[in-house]
Amino acid sequence: MSTSKLALHGGSKTVTATRPVHHRWGQEELTRLTAMVDQNSLFYSKGPQCAGLLEEFRKTYPLKWAFPTSSGTASLHVAIASLQLPPGSEVITSPITDMGSVIGILYQQLVPVFADINPHTYNVDPAAIRRCITPKTRAIMAVHLTGNPSDMDATMAIAREHNLIVIEDCAQAWGATYRGRPVGSFGHLACYSFNEFKHVSCGDGGIAATNDERFGPTLAKWGDKFYDRNSSADARNPTTLAPNYRMSEPQAAVAAGQLVKLPKIISDHVRLGSHFLKKLQSLALPGISLPEIDSRDQHSFWFILIRLDPARFTCTRDEFTAALVAEGATASPGYIPRPVYKYPLFQNHNFFAGQWPLRDAGLTTMDYTKVSCPIAEAVLADSVTFTIKPEMTEEIIDQTAEALAKVARHFAK
Repeated sequence: MSTSKLALHGGSKTVTATRPVHHRWGQEELTRLTAMVDQNSLFYSKGPQCAGLLEEFRKTYPLKWAFPTSSGTASLHVAIASLQLPPGSEVITSPITDMGSVIGILYQQLVPVFADINPHTYNVDPAAIRRCITPKTRAIMAVHLTGNPSDMDATMAIAREHNLIVIEDCAQAWGATYRGRPVGSFGHLACYSFNEFKHVSCGDGGIAATNDERFGPTLAKWGDKFYDRNSSADARNPTTLAPNYRMSEPQAAVAAGQLVKLPKIISDHVRLGSHFLKKLQSLALPGISLPEIDSRDQHSFWFILIRLDPARFTCTRDEFTAALVAEGATASPGYIPRPVYKYPLFQNHNFFAGQWPLRDAGLTTMDYTKVSCPIAEAVLADSVTFTIKPEMTEEIIDQTAEALAKVARHFAK
């Protein structure tokens, strides 16, 4: 146990460096917004701002077909809908993700199946994917959690073996690369988010994209009421049901301006995140586990998740985190409070007005009260999140690492 008095108990704070004022939107966005005001229409179809957004997007992500959406959740729903899977089909995904990853699955009358994760990368374990495959499995949604790329070689090998479609959820992984290629370029479809809290943002927005000839030609229809905007004679003649998830021109103007700055934003995240991990590795704190990153990949550090070994400390995870916050560290307990399948709507199967028509019709026997992903549950119970922001300095990062060391030594058994 350290004799250094915690700030929580009246001692001096460790993180004292001034955090520079940072405004993430600027001239790049303003230039496009100013041009937008002079337009005759703010509608996405043939809109110059949406076209400019896709032009900037393809500088990093060379995907032939792409549709700008109103949110990252919408982009995932568009991707799922484009598969046209029969009701009751199963889609394997992560139990540690945003609810947005599974909303589209449920609305398309499909069944989310949760595969356990790797305890060090926090992404779905390919071995767990294999254990979840049934005759009803039709797709895998790979989530690149925190910006750490999933094992796409193994995931795609499983998909080829079982004739499955792979959707990459890249919402947290702008700028991340797997084996030198950007995430989103491995699966059959890829989805991205411009949510307020992502690397780049227009408040809310997203993109669904693909190079796959099976899905590309109709991709935009699945986010636009299945209207055919390329048909001058008969655009409003939908042949199937699809929602309205269109992005507007103001959103696109801001998002395009953000993507102009993407290389700098990602380089700052990578520099600061890597510096933090190297500092923690040099401290070699007992009871602290750091995320595992393959040296061939680039983690884009949306945030950093570390794990505590409860047996090595005299406090709870929440008490540990409270001490970190008192030291001035930007930290929070865990990530989401519980695995997605533990949310009340899953435990009660309350998907549609207190019912789940899919199960009532005998198209699935899934019972989420019996689902268990013990590694995911352990990670959420013993982890601590550290925010990485481009405006942070290496001094802040160093002091945050020192705060972690101070708290860990104080509570060490």
